[in-house]
Amino acid sequence: MKSLLKNFINGILTIVPIILAIFVVVKTFLFLDSILGNLLKPYLKDDYIPGIGLIATLILITLLGWLSTNFLTGSIIKLVDRMLERIPLVKTIYTVIKDTVHSFLGEKKSFSKVALVTIPGTEMKSLGFITSEELEEFYDPLKEYAAVYVPQTFQVAGFTFLIPKDQIEIIDVKPENAMKFILSGGMTSKGVPEKDRSF
Repeated sequence: MKSLLKNFINGILTIVPIILAIFVVVKTFLFLDSILGNLLKPYLKDDYIPGIGLIATLILITLLGWLSTNFLTGSIIKLVDRMLERIPLVKTIYTVIKDTVHSFLGEKKSFSKVALVTIPGTEMKSLGFITSEELEEFYDPLKEYAAVYVPQTFQVAGFTFLIPKDQIEIIDVKPENAMKFILSGGMTSKGVPEKDRSF
């Protein structure tokens, strides 16, 4: 009976991660494919092949990227950008999305430095990610501080702490390993720090 139970648990441990990974990949593919796929389906009808919408989306994004560097169309895109940044409520949503996308794909990437911070009044440590080291642009007295984002375990949510730079340790851990470690509650332990360095 114990052997049967052990095999059952091993089966769960083996198959559940595979099923969930496939589920997430398929759902992501279907979502990206549907962005333009739903517009193309009425025209292609029976000739529509899953993936055409995704390819069309990638082509459109690449085309828009090229147009943004063109003088005429680039000027139009900048004009639309300025307009969106002036409309009440819309500007808040737009700038948050814009800054978030730029933080992952832009020249100044956030989440590229893993930070180890001490919880005040304790000896406990917490892992987070440096999201901004130039807080003086936000509020001048904070120029000696850095923003550290600390995700919550098993959730997408998290907290942003403003911490003096000399109290932050930058550790030599890959950001993706640190994120897996945090989100799994420490159960994924790959990426143990090899060396520490401070500001």
